Amino acid sequence: MLRETVLRRRLARAVGATLVILLALHPSNAPSADLSGELLDALVGAYPDRLAGHDAERIYWRDRTAMPVSDGIAFKSYEQMLTNSSILDQLSLRYPRGALGQPPGVNEDPGRFRNEPFFLKMYGDCRKGEVEQQLVPIAWLPHSWGRTVRVTRINGVAERLKAVAGEIDELPDAIRRAAYPISGVLSCRPVRDTGRLSMHAFAAAIDLNIAVSDYWLWQQSSAAGAIRYRNRMPPEIVEIFERNGFIWGGKWYHYDTMHFEYRPELLAVSGRP
Repeated sequence: MLRETVLRRRLARAVGATLVILLALHPSNAPSADLSGELLDALVGAYPDRLAGHDAERIYWRDRTAMPVSDGIAFKSYEQMLTNSSILDQLSLRYPRGALGQPPGVNEDPGRFRNEPFFLKMYGDCRKGEVEQQLVPIAWLPHSWGRTVRVTRINGVAERLKAVAGEIDELPDAIRRAAYPISGVLSCRPVRDTGRLSMHAFAAAIDLNIAVSDYWLWQQSSAAGAIRYRNRMPPEIVEIFERNGFIWGGKWYHYDTMHFEYRPELLAVSGRP
C-alpha cells in the first residue's frame, strides 16, 4: 500500500510538471474578461471617428458593421500571432512607454501583432488605390529639411505627424539629424518576415534617417541564436512620437529603430519599462 501511495504521488508530480512545461511552451493568448474590456475600451477610444463601441465578442464600426475580436484559438505560437493575429491578439503585449531601461525580452514585440482585416477596414487597401485617396501633404521638418511627404488623413494621422515634425524641428541639430532625410511613409508592401501588410501600406508609419538606424535583419544573431539589440535613435525623438500617438520599433525584440507607426491604443494601456 505504501509503495502504491508513493507511486501515485510521483505520478501526480510528473503530470503537474508536464502541465507547467506545456503552459510555458504554449501560453494561452486569451486575456481575462476584465482585461479584454480594458483593451477594447482603449481601442475604441483611440479611433473615435471610426469605431462606435464593442461588446465581449465584437467591435462595432461607425458604418454599422462589426468584426469579431477573437478567432477562438486559445493557444498560438509566436509565429501564428505574427501571421494570423486576432484583434485581441494585437493588443496582447503591453507597450513600454517612456525610457527603455533594458533591451526587450525574446519575442517582446508590442505592436508587431496586427490583424490585417482591421487595418484594411480602417485605412483602405493600397493594392486597390484606396489609401492614396486619403493622402494629404505635410512638410517634414519645415525649418531643417522642408520636404513634402504624403500621409493618411484618417484618424488625424497627418496632423499628428505634422505636430511631431514641428517639435523635432526645435531640437538641437545633433539630435534632429536622426529624423531626416526620411526613408519613407507610404509603401504598399508586406513585412519581410510576416507576409502581412506593413503599416507603411496604410501611410500610417514613417521611417527616419537610415544612416543612424538599426534593423534586426541587418544584424547577425549570437552563437546562442539570440538577437543582439542595437539602437542609435535619440530618446528625445522617441518621446515626441509617443506623446503624439506613435509607437517605436526600437522597443521590439525584432527591432526596427527607424520605424514609428500610429498606434495610440497601445499607448493608452502601456506599461512602464
